Amino acid sequence: MTRLRETLYFVLCLLVGVSALSGCIEDYEADISSDDSNLLVVEGAICSDQLNKFYLSRTQTVNSSASPQMETGALVSVRGTDGTEYKAQQADGYYACQVGTLSSSVAYYLHIETAGEVYESDPQQPLATEKIAEVRAVQTTPESNIDVLVTPAEPFHPDKQVYYLWTCNETWEVRPDYTTTLYYDTKLQQPVAKSNLYPERGWKDATLTSIMVGSSRNYEGQHIRLLKMYDIDSSGERVYYKYSGLVCQRAITKAEYEYELARRQASSEMGGLFTPLPSALPTNIHCLTSQKHVIGYVGCSLNTSEYRFFINPLDFTIHRPVQIDNRKWLDNTTHALCMKMIESGYFLCEWDDTQRSSTGAPIIRSAWAYKNQLDVRLRGAYTEEPEYWSLNENVSY
Repeated sequence: MTRLRETLYFVLCLLVGVSALSGCIEDYEADISSDDSNLLVVEGAICSDQLNKFYLSRTQTVNSSASPQMETGALVSVRGTDGTEYKAQQADGYYACQVGTLSSSVAYYLHIETAGEVYESDPQQPLATEKIAEVRAVQTTPESNIDVLVTPAEPFHPDKQVYYLWTCNETWEVRPDYTTTLYYDTKLQQPVAKSNLYPERGWKDATLTSIMVGSSRNYEGQHIRLLKMYDIDSSGERVYYKYSGLVCQRAITKAEYEYELARRQASSEMGGLFTPLPSALPTNIHCLTSQKHVIGYVGCSLNTSEYRFFINPLDFTIHRPVQIDNRKWLDNTTHALCMKMIESGYFLCEWDDTQRSSTGAPIIRSAWAYKNQLDVRLRGAYTEEPEYWSLNENVSY
């Protein structure tokens, strides 16, 4: 479920709680029009020279427990006022549309045909986006989280107010709780040394669930500087070893900026008496065949800018919890005990046979761990190193 669909689904449901309040002088029954259910929700933007993804779903009724589902079977395309058309194909959870080079002198819009209705967004000429000058990670105190700050390049038109939307994809390195070069051979009844039993490290990816928008209104020369996008928990796994973020910047119109602010306000005020219904949110998408409301806003960009940055934990105060040895230790290891450990799902980590009893017989001490403590792949990591991981400096695209 995407960020926007979650927000709109809960906004539809928030007024139900009002009628359940106790201690009121009069019972309150939320007046929710049937027109505010089963609305088409559209997410996505038209961007030049890239694969555009458009998410279509429907709002739910206030008493529904179902999650919003993708609107299937729709005909979706990006069209231009010059007659150009890029048709989208239904993919896994979205409609994929490979858009070519857009012209700054042509207006483009999204065309949707579904459930017997036709919808279109307002035609817009694509906006050019400045490069990202810098993304900086800052920790104000040793106890605080790490703030990620963005600075776009100087605006193309310093006499005009500018608006941006940012998203970020994250990658971070993970390592196993324990490493081992041993395994217990049940036939030989002894440990066997073998290298590369498990990967020494892996990587995880994530996309930030929230987006950030910004206006240059309060900045000198309309130049946004060091605007906080998000923060990273300084005690979280993401910054234990190495972290990288890929920030994407897109110039947007004032109308799209105001839509994002209104959507965010509706989300933050869930449960309030005066929270607007989804149909009251601003939109640039309209139904051409009826008076049906539509939820969403489709922007149009001539280009987007990206900036990859890195966080080295040595440059910050990272509050990593002290690791307690959670392995299972056997102080007098026998073959029978080893077989019992293997049957219980344990894997050999340590084997110490240097100690001797009074008779001179070895006293074997061994340590055992579960596989998910040894193999990062079982914790959702992949082991193919990203091509950019060896970079030592931030890079702008």
